[in-house]
Amino acid sequence: MKFFKYIMVGFLFGFGAYKLEMISFFRIYEMFHFQDFHMYGIIITGITFGIIITQLFKLGFVKTSKGEQKIFNPKAHTWPRYIIGGIIFGMGWALTGVCSGMMFVLMGSGYTVFGVFIAAAMLGTFVYGMVRKHIPH
Repeated sequence: MKFFKYIMVGFLFGFGAYKLEMISFFRIYEMFHFQDFHMYGIIITGITFGIIITQLFKLGFVKTSKGEQKIFNPKAHTWPRYIIGGIIFGMGWALTGVCSGMMFVLMGSGYTVFGVFIAAAMLGTFVYGMVRKHIPH
């Protein structure tokens, strides 16, 4: 029961993503051909909410579920980590056609082949943890 609230948030996100057609190949196809604003609207809305919620946490208006104030650690402004990480993420997105969160939505909507992709993503995360000390951050 400890993780029930996280499961419910994930379920609501997945249901919303499915109903908004975020996992539709045709919506993604339209996005990359600049034929429709649908996916751009979803992405811009997500970024906007992310910026607002992060600023509310930083200003102390919002606290964690345990009542603690979230402290953001400053990150080094190094370009290689963003470029290499972005390329690896983009290659995974190009190979599977979805980002990591949408793999769970597709698995839940009946496309069981995405269980293989989820296992591969978890393996990649495990390998990243093993080589993390040897790559630029």
